[in-house]
Amino acid sequence: MDGDRVGGSEAGATDRFALAERAVSAIGSTLDERRTAAECARFLVDELCDAAAVDLFAQDEARPAPHGMLHPMAAEGRKELLDSLRTAPREDVMVRALDAGHPITTSFTTNDHGVLAALSVPLTAWGKAYGALLAIREGRSFGDEEAAAVHYAARLTAAHLHHAVEHHRLRTTALNLQQVLLTEPSRPHPNVEMATRYLPAGTGTLVGGDWFEAVRLHYGRTLLVIGDVMGHGLDAAVDMNAYRSMLRYVASTDLPPHRILRQMDTAMSEEHNRRPATCLLALLDPDRGTAAFAGAGHLPPAVFHRDGVGELIPVPVGPPLGTGLADYEMTTLALTPEDTLVMFTDGLVERRGEDIDVSLARLARLRLHPGQGVSRLLDDIVLRLHVQEAEDDVAAIAARLRPRNPA
Repeated sequence: MDGDRVGGSEAGATDRFALAERAVSAIGSTLDERRTAAECARFLVDELCDAAAVDLFAQDEARPAPHGMLHPMAAEGRKELLDSLRTAPREDVMVRALDAGHPITTSFTTNDHGVLAALSVPLTAWGKAYGALLAIREGRSFGDEEAAAVHYAARLTAAHLHHAVEHHRLRTTALNLQQVLLTEPSRPHPNVEMATRYLPAGTGTLVGGDWFEAVRLHYGRTLLVIGDVMGHGLDAAVDMNAYRSMLRYVASTDLPPHRILRQMDTAMSEEHNRRPATCLLALLDPDRGTAAFAGAGHLPPAVFHRDGVGELIPVPVGPPLGTGLADYEMTTLALTPEDTLVMFTDGLVERRGEDIDVSLARLARLRLHPGQGVSRLLDDIVLRLHVQEAEDDVAAIAARLRPRNPA
């Protein structure tokens, strides 16, 4: 046993505040419950004991009373000491601590290690039990100062576990809300094959304003839409839903893309509490084999040809929607059934510290496998652009014309 640990004969004057500061620095660096448990066990072994274990309830089992099943989450120190108590004694002392609601000190005699002193403390915060920790040392019981230090580490760990559970709950609620707002787009005409992807960014931003839509029009035409409300958070998601609803209404009047953007900009700019939004429209006409584009501050689309080679499509860039400037132009491109149109928000290509032209060029340089369906092609793009590293939400549409069924 190291002589400078709290409670030893040479360490009675150890500054408890310094130990508390080390605990604060060592425990709770993330909102991940497994890492928090591991940091607690590591701290205890470094400072106070020979071995430590942290057992937790499943995240949705945090409860006022310990009636769930404990799951081993982290262990540090001398593995053989924990192994000697792996069955009934270890579970018994942890459950007793949870039942009592306060630390339990006990000792066990084992054949291989003599007398082991065990101290178990429930991990409780704000009236809920999240699990229990177990600290073990060989040959010497825990003093009052040491027990207080373990108890402090347990309370600190429980507080961080509480924050992790609440963060997980709020994130789940927010993502569920966003899924309600970002419903699947309407089905295009049968003569358009389409796939969409929505990928929320990381764990930091809960909800955003990325969206897409498909509107069926007369004569077999389909209007594809992708947009991005500026900013993040619940307000951006609510504004996204407002833009989407307005788009559906204006598109039903069967205007060309640039005039749809003019109508939307005029309408949304009159609602002064709305955030601006970028938007890109593509009116697909399978009979003519064309796509007509108009953009409102949005990134240009890309087209991947039969051989898997891609190119960016220059679209006149108008002002974002909601600014009241209403200056948009339309451009038309010939499409064949072997071309795949890809529309996306900036999260697909944009990377921190990189010029957007460089980011777009990376997409255009992709050489995709020929003959893929639109869904697999879109997955291929997402994979090869390492979208998991994106710092913003990603929304994307892939679409391809297909010959109309004579029936």
